[in-house]
Amino acid sequence: MLETPGELAALQSLLDESAAAAGPHMREIITDERRLDAAELTRRLAGMCLLTVETVTADGRPVSGPFDGYFLHGAWWFSSGPQAVRIRHLRARPAVSATYLPGEEMSVTVHGQAELFDLHGPECADLRQAMLDFYLPKQGPAFKEWMDGLVGGVGVRIAARKMFTFSGA
Repeated sequence: MLETPGELAALQSLLDESAAAAGPHMREIITDERRLDAAELTRRLAGMCLLTVETVTADGRPVSGPFDGYFLHGAWWFSSGPQAVRIRHLRARPAVSATYLPGEEMSVTVHGQAELFDLHGPECADLRQAMLDFYLPKQGPAFKEWMDGLVGGVGVRIAARKMFTFSGA
């Protein structure tokens, strides 16, 4: 958990504002008792979380795909190569949605704008470390060699304008 007190406060404000702006149907399902607060959310989102990321094609069609997501400093981050379809979409049209849905007991959905960074730049230092923490034990030093050699790698942070959480447990 890398969140500062200020980041946790901003995340809590985002969660509260999003819940207040939700439609009546969503408010019936995601009651106050079923929402996660910022502290609990960051605790539950430790490590890699498989995200479904939704982007929009040039002709307006929505498309989705899986990414290894990391919740860092109160925001979702993921990465890919520069020629990946979703990265090309986000460069042209940065509106993005993503959902983490490990099962019916929890969900986190975010809508916002993608901010793209050089994966090897300072903005992505925590993302790279999170990736290493997850993959080095599984794949060994070959993963770090691959990541270090990834020319043009892109780190993506979702600057959320809405975030909804649900906990059925």
